[in-house]
Amino acid sequence: MTSSGMNMMSKIIFYEERNFQGRSYECMNDCPDMSSYLNRCHSCRVERGCFMVYDRTNYMGNQYFMRRGEYADYMSMMGMGMGMGMGMSDCIRSCRMIPMHRGSYRMKIYERENFGGQMSELMDDCDNIMDRYRMSNCMSCNVMDGHWLMYEQPSYRGRMMYMRPGEYRNFMNMNMGGSSMRFMSMRRITDSCY
Repeated sequence: MTSSGMNMMSKIIFYEERNFQGRSYECMNDCPDMSSYLNRCHSCRVERGCFMVYDRTNYMGNQYFMRRGEYADYMSMMGMGMGMGMGMSDCIRSCRMIPMHRGSYRMKIYERENFGGQMSELMDDCDNIMDRYRMSNCMSCNVMDGHWLMYEQPSYRGRMMYMRPGEYRNFMNMNMGGSSMRFMSMRRITDSCY
């Protein structure tokens, strides 16, 4: 199956209330602001594909990776991935569809912003940049191939951020729920995620 064929099949259904109750909205691609479809979103069901959901509009704020399955309660769903932090909204406000990637994965991570300091290249998952590369910080990156999840703590824990191919010069400028981020582990979004 081609990647574009798989992307067209991605589908998530959002519900205003917990346990899939109330009005619903079906989404098969990116949605920067769900307020025009629902007053709020407290549960969702991913039928096909993978999505990132955000607690602010325009793909901002805290985010969580959603794979195929049912998520009956927003608060417990978000608590699983990153813990309830200060400034967390009470519902999902936007979502981004993650296209399936076939091929190699490649990313360069840098110790400092603007691609400064020590550089390391990744082609697979890394559960701890300190252990593997002796890097105490990751403040910028260049994603050349594939789609990645980056985590603020080792062993894929803490808040996360979805990284598409592109240059990310300064994580301090990325609005993650009102606080700056640094990343200590990263994981590829592979076929097995779908």
